[in-house]
Amino acid sequence: MTDRILRWGLLSTARINRALIPPLRASPRNELLAVASRDLDRAKAYAKESSIPRAFGTYEAMLADPDIDVIYNPLPNHLHAEWTIKATQAGKHVLCEKPMALSVAEVDAMEAAARKVGVVVAEAFMYRHHPQTTKVKELVDGGAIGAVQVVRGTFTFNLTNEGDVRLYPEMGGGSVWDVGCYPISYSRYVLGAEPVEVFGWQVTGPTGIDEVFAGQMRFASGAYAQFDSGFRSPYRAHIEIVGSEGSIGVPHPFHPGLNERILLSRGGEDVQTIAVPGEDLYIGEVEDMADAILLGNPPRVSLADSRANVAAILALLQSARERRPVP
Repeated sequence: MTDRILRWGLLSTARINRALIPPLRASPRNELLAVASRDLDRAKAYAKESSIPRAFGTYEAMLADPDIDVIYNPLPNHLHAEWTIKATQAGKHVLCEKPMALSVAEVDAMEAAARKVGVVVAEAFMYRHHPQTTKVKELVDGGAIGAVQVVRGTFTFNLTNEGDVRLYPEMGGGSVWDVGCYPISYSRYVLGAEPVEVFGWQVTGPTGIDEVFAGQMRFASGAYAQFDSGFRSPYRAHIEIVGSEGSIGVPHPFHPGLNERILLSRGGEDVQTIAVPGEDLYIGEVEDMADAILLGNPPRVSLADSRANVAAILALLQSARERRPVP
């Protein structure tokens, strides 16, 4: 299968598609074939604008196309599980936008559906595929800062569109599901472990979703992770990893670009800047899917990893609601 070209279909005309289209076109192993919308005219207009060969007026029609191998699912959060499962049942591989699902049971159902028909399902956490993330993990695992004590992360921005789906709880809205999931995932990744206890605080908005969230996660090693996320603050996104012998600063952890830098400080020494030649942010997840489908490699973001991230998010939200630590 190594010389096969994978043909992709976009499940909706979501804005995030714009980030995936260039990597699909640049990859020699992938090809963008189709887009689907619940409105045929909209699908046709989108296909014409983006030079996509096929347009479908329903999601089901695109899933029924035997020429399509992989589905990209960028639908609102509450539809991730439903349409990923429907795509797998149609024999399609799926790259599903984060968060993978809104419950552990949904992730389990997605995993069972994928296993039943032998297809690949992976979560589209694009930062996990960037060379910068790999380098940070290498530094931590190599003991560059000693034993990790604290991971601090933040991801906030001002959400000005009051009709945005991210403001509605029934659609999986809230800052933790949208952007807090990044520092949660990053902390778990660099520590290589799952939290044993979490505590969260939130400020809810008129619709009931968390517009501001602050959380902590305690790990069995004695390390802690702290983060904040929100829709009512200026854009902020960074990671700091503090160890017994130094610290690592990551100025652009979640949307790294072509030329990034990691700041390494050890003791009282001057800060060392480590340059990281990067790549297009989304090309990694596209090529990772090709590796998994064509070569049989495990996806870099496994379903077990996605399941654990969902479990951590749910525990943090529960903690904020009940105002108590949650194991």
